Amino acid sequence: MMLTAEQLLAAHKANLDTMFSLGAKAFEGVEKLVELNIQTAKTTMEEAAEHAKAVLSAKDAQELVALHSALLQPSAEKIAAYNRHLYDIATATGGEVTKVAEGQVAEAQKKFMTVVDNAVKNAPAGTENAVVLVKSAVAAANNAFDSVQKAAKQAADVAEANFQAMTNTAVKASQAAAKARKTA
Repeated sequence: MMLTAEQLLAAHKANLDTMFSLGAKAFEGVEKLVELNIQTAKTTMEEAAEHAKAVLSAKDAQELVALHSALLQPSAEKIAAYNRHLYDIATATGGEVTKVAEGQVAEAQKKFMTVVDNAVKNAPAGTENAVVLVKSAVAAANNAFDSVQKAAKQAADVAEANFQAMTNTAVKASQAAAKARKTA
C-alpha cells in the first residue's frame, strides 16, 4: 500500500498540530509555575515587612521571642502548601501531555491495524500463518503497552499517596513543635 502525497501531508500536519499542542500545554504549566512563584514572593515580602515592623515595635525581649516564634510556626504549612501547588501543576501538565500522547498512540495503532488488515486482504494464498503471526505480534505489543501504562498509573498513584502522607507528617510535626515551644 503506497501513501499518497495528500496522506503524507495530512500526517505531517497532524504531527505539527500535536507538537504545537504539546508545546502549548508545556507553556501553560510554566505560566502556572511563574504565577505561583510570583504570588509566593509577594506574600513572603509582605509578611517579612509586617514582621520587621512588629520586631521594631517590640517593647521587650519576651515580645521579641514571641514574634519570632509566631513567624516560624506556619513555615512548614506554607512550604507544604507551596510544594502541593508545585505537585498539582506538574501533575496537571503531565496529565495533559499523557492524554495527547495516548491519543496519538491509539490513532497510530488504529492506522497500523488498518494497514495490516489491507495487507491481509491483498495477501497471496498460503500466507495465512504469517498474517496470524503478525496480528498476534501486534496484539501482544498492544497488551504490553497497556500493561506499562497501567503500571505507570499505579506508580504515580503510590507516589502521590506518599507525597500526601509526607506533607501531612511534616505539617503535624511543625504544629507539635509550635505547641511545645508555646508550653515551654
